[in-house]
Amino acid sequence: MRQLREADLEQLLAIQSRPEVARFMYWPPRTRTEVEHWLRAALRPARFEAEGDALVVAAEERTSVRIAGTVTLFLRSRADQQGEIGFMFHPDFQGQGLATEATRVILNLGFEALGLHRIFGRCDGRNLASSRLMDRLGMRQEAKLIENEMVKGEWADEWIYAILSSEWRAASGVGG
Repeated sequence: MRQLREADLEQLLAIQSRPEVARFMYWPPRTRTEVEHWLRAALRPARFEAEGDALVVAAEERTSVRIAGTVTLFLRSRADQQGEIGFMFHPDFQGQGLATEATRVILNLGFEALGLHRIFGRCDGRNLASSRLMDRLGMRQEAKLIENEMVKGEWADEWIYAILSSEWRAASGVGG
């Protein structure tokens, strides 16, 4: 895992422009200009002071050092010490454990370095890969919201997962 760089544009475009990656996102496959804007925002230093601040990191494939995907940690509430994780990975790298490994590092950062109390993740109910990832991370499903939002012209379910810092520490053997 590493910080994103301006030179990552082509690799990020190869991920975000794919219909199968955008399928469960709120946006359609992105154009070069849209990925440039996204990257510019992702390159801003993460301060974790205001709600919506985010840290975005690149997850690299082990042997080629290609970007397999990105993992994001958002600050959702400073007062309630709440964060949210998000991730997007190129389909060629699914099933290799890279998303699990990278997201574990981000969860640990959120709990141990940033002092978050709870981190949650959301996914479209049809996105079984994201659901299984959050299960593997030890997150529990807290809600299944049925047809709660219109996404790309159709009603979509939203599944919400979460884990508390105490649960994370117990599962990962970290004192606290």
